[in-house]
Amino acid sequence: MKRISNQSQGKENPLGYAPIVGLLRKFAIPSIISMLVNAAYNITDQIFIGHVVGMLGNAATNVAFPIVTLTVAFSQLVGVGTASNFNISLGAEEEGEAKNFIGTGLTLMSVMGILIMCIVLTLKTPILTLCGATENVLPYSQMYLGITALGIPFLLFSSSGSHLIRADGSPAYSMVCTVVGAVLNVFLDWLFMFIFKWGIQGAAVATITGQIISFILCLYYFTRFRTFKIKLRMLGLRVEYIIRIAKLGISNFINQVIMMLVNIIMNNTLTHYGALSVYGSDIPLAVSGVIAKLNSILSAFSVGLAQGSQPILGFNMGAKNYSRVKETYKKALSVALAISIAAFLLFQLFPRQIVSIFGSGDELYFQFAERYMRIFMMMVCVFGVQPLTVNYFTGTGNMRQGIVISLSRQGFFLIPLLILLPMVFGLDGVLYAGPIADFLACVFSLTMVFINFKKLTLNQSID
Repeated sequence: MKRISNQSQGKENPLGYAPIVGLLRKFAIPSIISMLVNAAYNITDQIFIGHVVGMLGNAATNVAFPIVTLTVAFSQLVGVGTASNFNISLGAEEEGEAKNFIGTGLTLMSVMGILIMCIVLTLKTPILTLCGATENVLPYSQMYLGITALGIPFLLFSSSGSHLIRADGSPAYSMVCTVVGAVLNVFLDWLFMFIFKWGIQGAAVATITGQIISFILCLYYFTRFRTFKIKLRMLGLRVEYIIRIAKLGISNFINQVIMMLVNIIMNNTLTHYGALSVYGSDIPLAVSGVIAKLNSILSAFSVGLAQGSQPILGFNMGAKNYSRVKETYKKALSVALAISIAAFLLFQLFPRQIVSIFGSGDELYFQFAERYMRIFMMMVCVFGVQPLTVNYFTGTGNMRQGIVISLSRQGFFLIPLLILLPMVFGLDGVLYAGPIADFLACVFSLTMVFINFKKLTLNQSID
């Protein structure tokens, strides 16, 4: 196995010496655009469905959305885990290890996509009922999920593969894979829903068509991998490497799974307490779907920034260049906060205008939507801290800390608050659970990073 000194490797690879701001710009901007385009798949469907089908259509995509989150969770497990191990191996100049991680990761993402698709298609109706579908919403959600489930293997592979493409030093191509599919999805949404009059089924067909195109572009890249040529003999499910991939991808996976659980709990809580209020059960469910899609836009910025910093963090951690590790986090944090503050101002100042983009509704619908957005998104100004911190610990090989941070906002704070606060405050309890959880997760994340920084400073003085 070829090895050279970490110091020599740091001088040869731009990740070890180029200015941090320039590297963040190179890796984070394409990553953010890719995440935004991924969000656009569901947001575009939501907008077209809201205008063509109406409020029940928005509610239908909301109860189907946990399946998308679950697929993304597995793509994060394999993609982030493989990319992190790949970059750390390159930083330590262990090319043989890097090849084994890439081969195992590509095989794993293919198998997982097919398996999840089969499970979802078999248990479609029970899954939708569990996710909060009401009697009025269930027929629409069955039609939508019955088609979009066929795209799960393509979505999982392209989402996972985008991490490996960025880790290979091609963030722009990773972005193109997603953008092309999303642009096609928008066009087909218009064609199938407005021209062909296919309704919610047209939105579903448009979605999987775009996912297939992204998959093809992603697959093509792996035939021309930059770091080394990927050969068929490299593919396979090696237990040792699956475990190591899972260790560094598990924190991101848990974060997405907890988000899925939050979505399910929130849907059921909103329909239960909404039925006891003047709004009824369908209005809160539909509004929650709209806010979830808006939240996915903000997540695209914060998670995309976090993923863009991962190659820089992983390489410099492998090269034991701890000062650059800390500098990368600090500069990425300042960008994350700036984006989050801008989102806070938009959500507070223009709630009705933003919700109107996703379709029409009566005055009661818009009253609840404005209240929901202003309260639930109150602490969105610190939203980007937690996902950045998760990727900081994952990218530097600190699995346990990454898992704990992943669990913090949704698992430790939001889920208990969603269960307890409505018992006292009714429907308002659901709204106030969000900002309280955001604040607590921010404080917890920054505390964990501060402790880790002190450890890195000590290690640097010893090395």
